[in-house]
Parts: sequence; structure tokens; C-alpha cells
Amino acid sequence: MLPAVHRLTTPSDFRTTVRRGVRISRRTMVVHAHLSDVPPTRVGFVVSKSVGNAVVRNRVKRRLRHLARPGVETSPPVSVVVRALPAAASRPAELPGDFASAWSEALERLGVRP
Repeated sequence: MLPAVHRLTTPSDFRTTVRRGVRISRRTMVVHAHLSDVPPTRVGFVVSKSVGNAVVRNRVKRRLRHLARPGVETSPPVSVVVRALPAAASRPAELPGDFASAWSEALERLGVRP
């Protein structure tokens, strides 16, 4: 579980990150990242019904939270929204690689290094 200080919670935070940040697409997810003025790094997850039923969506969210935890602790202050695509449920073996490459590319495009 991510600590509360590392979670995006308000709709305005999600909206700002998605509209003003960079977008990185992978087969299983889309990562939106935006530079934040205030530390720490915060992450939010969007898993729609197109991914699957409630059990599948929660499983995908748990996997994504697990993958985000190391990046949250080491990266500079950014806001990140991870939107899972339907392939995230059917291809769980691809999630770690897709997440790591999207996270590092997002930080590169923002001009920050972990």
C-alpha cells in the first residue's frame, strides 16, 4: 500500500496531471506525469470497467501500486496518473516492464532524474 502522502486523491489533482503533463503510452497502460511544486511524489490510478469486473480491477490496481512504490520513494516531486488499459488484466507479465519503461521515460521527458 502507498502511504497517504504519496496518493493523488482529489479530482482536480488528477485533472491537472492529465491535462498539463506528459503522456507515455504502453500496451498495458498510459502514464501521465506532471512536475509538482511541492514534494513528495504522488501517484493516482485509474482502472475503468473496460479492464474487467471489480475483482480484476482491484487486482490490477494492487499490482500497479506495488510497482509504483519504489519509484515514489526515489524520484523527485512529480504527480503521476497511471491509467490501466484492458491489456493490463490479460497480460500481467508485461506490467513490470511497461511500468518501468513508462516511468523512466516520463521522468526523462520532464527533464528530471531519479
